[in-house]
Amino acid sequence: MRASRQRMGLNAVIFGLGSHEAGWRMPESNPLAATDPGYWLELARRAEEGGFDALFLGDVLALQQSADRHMSDAMDPLVILSAMAAVTSRIGLIGTASTSFDHPFHLARRFDSLDHISKGRAGWNIVTSSNPLEAYNFGLDAMPDHAERYARAADVTDATIALWNSWEADARIADKPSGRYLDPAKVQPINHDGAFVRSRGPLNVPRSPQGRPILAQAGASEAGRDFAARYADMVFTVQSDLADAQAFYRDMKARAVQHGRRPDSPLIYPGIVPVAAPTRQQAEHRLAQMNSFMVIEHVLAKLSEFLGTDLSKADLDALLPDTIGADAAQIQSSQSRVAVLVNIARKDDLTLRQLLMRLASGRGHLLAIGTGADIAATMQLWFENGAADGFNVMAPVMPADLQSFVDFVIPALVARGLFAVDHHPTLRQRLGLSSSDGSAGSI
Repeated sequence: MRASRQRMGLNAVIFGLGSHEAGWRMPESNPLAATDPGYWLELARRAEEGGFDALFLGDVLALQQSADRHMSDAMDPLVILSAMAAVTSRIGLIGTASTSFDHPFHLARRFDSLDHISKGRAGWNIVTSSNPLEAYNFGLDAMPDHAERYARAADVTDATIALWNSWEADARIADKPSGRYLDPAKVQPINHDGAFVRSRGPLNVPRSPQGRPILAQAGASEAGRDFAARYADMVFTVQSDLADAQAFYRDMKARAVQHGRRPDSPLIYPGIVPVAAPTRQQAEHRLAQMNSFMVIEHVLAKLSEFLGTDLSKADLDALLPDTIGADAAQIQSSQSRVAVLVNIARKDDLTLRQLLMRLASGRGHLLAIGTGADIAATMQLWFENGAADGFNVMAPVMPADLQSFVDFVIPALVARGLFAVDHHPTLRQRLGLSSSDGSAGSI
């Protein structure tokens, strides 16, 4: 089974100074760049000029654990994306927002506004939030359990979509002679009364250029997969093994059909962490340099958090204990990430120290090291064998590794006939998505 699409999709993932935990410590990096608007605007320009379909900003609503040892501060993605919209004209702008802590009216209004100011390039990455520190910031003593978080996510998403649909496309008349601004019959309240949220509506922002922004989602647990199959236009996934990625791809396409959607939706985008250079030796040296700046104590604490096990006294040069990961379904933070990390360690016989390096490099995503041709070959293998419709490109250190991907990998993809810059005006058109694919989120 090959990918649903003839053309590979590419998103540039931008979180902090890059996907590598030690990116801020690299000699080339400005560790204070995350609050410099010039940094974000430069990345947006580079990604657009490089040909990416969209860029994606992650987010966490808390100063994270071990913030004294790594870069954890993060500005509001919607503010950054709005600034990016002003200096770009083609690239899609996808931002993260939580259904656990945002009301549907706020979500609908902000992303609809971004879609207007970008002329149809906005996307919402739907997250449920899982970090207890986020709960504390919003007055909760703990995060609700996994099932409840996804039930709330469905309620919030339904209400948000209804608010986007509360305006018909031609509701604004703006007829000066008659003094009629809009047709009230084409702007209606939604009267949403769900289990978790209520909203009368209608939205006070007109229907957006895309009809509604693109919906992305990254859950890979049972509840997460079902949610994505029901709502998502794009599914962001953590996979490092081809066979596992193929199984995930088949499962998501089948689930989408069960929800009455077309068999080629949603689009599946695994994350890839590329370390590209003119030679493989140079690429390996680049990765070794990054890993040399890794703060072991911080990454070990992060792995302990993911696995739900205190590893602070574990032997770093021993294999991962057999007992770890056995109760992944009981871990409330990120069930899918636990499975990916444990599978990497078991499959490759990694010591704990080696697993820490993999975690630091990209938190379990596909790590691709080598020349542009090497990395393009890996991407082609996944794309042509039913594992991916596109990729979330997670450059380890910004902006250097993003530029290396543009310089070395994209030309190799173009030469193989896998990728070409798409100039459709809206993100929805660029991704080949119709406005009526039969999903719960169709417009």
